[in-house]
Amino acid sequence: MSDLRRVLTDRLRLDAVRVEDAEPLFALDADPRLWQHLPSGRHTEVGETRARIERYAAAWDDDGLGYWTARDREDDRVLGIGAMLRAGTVWNVYYRFAVEAQGRGLAHELARAALAAAREVRPDVPVVAYLLEHNTPSRRLAERLGLTVVWRGPDVGNPDPEAVRLVLADRPLGADALAVTTTGP
Repeated sequence: MSDLRRVLTDRLRLDAVRVEDAEPLFALDADPRLWQHLPSGRHTEVGETRARIERYAAAWDDDGLGYWTARDREDDRVLGIGAMLRAGTVWNVYYRFAVEAQGRGLAHELARAALAAAREVRPDVPVVAYLLEHNTPSRRLAERLGLTVVWRGPDVGNPDPEAVRLVLADRPLGADALAVTTTGP
């Protein structure tokens, strides 16, 4: 198995998240433009981001895969975060990129690397993307990865009672996997 703590794509250097990444990743988590689809998820203090990163960093030890900090290969700027995190019986593909980095296919580049990594580490674990139905760009990306809608329903825990969650997956999901994905992130 290759070392997935550092992966190079055409334009990105993907490094396993670490606490030292908290400040630049907080800039992403605090930017309201990146939370149009889920405003309640926006961070207001760097401590929120730091705590999340500590959980994500632990996943590398527990699962052999976790989230990466996405850096520009040319100038080392932090552009985003993403990869796979195991949620019980599934891998969840996730990404978030700075506004100025959007529209260039970087999320697709990261997500393709994440899908390949998940299949290398645990090919028996389904890959899912759970997202809000009105988040059309995320849905299109999941579909380009080969994921298809396996569930549509209420977004449990969302402050917006009208919010609808979609679960897309690379294969049919059993009851346990579906239960994990339909209770929200």
